[in-house]
Amino acid sequence: MGLLSKINRMQRKNEKGFTLIELMIVVAILGILAAIAIPNFMRFQAKSKQSEAKTNLGAIGTTAEAFRSENDTYVATPTQLGWGPQGSTRYGYFYNATGIDPDGAGVGVAAGVPITAGNCAAAQAGTVPGVAVASTASTFVAAAQGDVDADATCDIWTYVETRTLTNPTNDVGT
Repeated sequence: MGLLSKINRMQRKNEKGFTLIELMIVVAILGILAAIAIPNFMRFQAKSKQSEAKTNLGAIGTTAEAFRSENDTYVATPTQLGWGPQGSTRYGYFYNATGIDPDGAGVGVAAGVPITAGNCAAAQAGTVPGVAVASTASTFVAAAQGDVDADATCDIWTYVETRTLTNPTNDVGT
């Protein structure tokens, strides 16, 4: 038996690998890391989608300022304003409670409800829920409404003549 036990010891020294316990610990650690990282990733991804609304509302504001400098009033229809989003959008856009038609063909905004708003079909007749619309010669309200994370909450952004950007309804969870 001395020779056989010596051979067994030599074989065990040459065996390399992981035990089942070691593998289970690694899987548990990966599960914990995924549980922490995935919700944060989803939130940051949704926040990045919101940058579309911020950028486009700034562009609407710049266009409204140009219109006012030429006409001495902010009162305009989206067609008179001459602004439209480029490419496909996640948000529907409004200027003084009127939906902005992206391509000028009467498609994209039906009865004031942006097609791109996903679950945000609550907008009726060109209004944005929770946004007071002031349309005077010296004021304007531009709004963006969309659904950035496929839930029942609608993401709403507003931009006014004082260059104030607000988010009265945030669709991105904290």
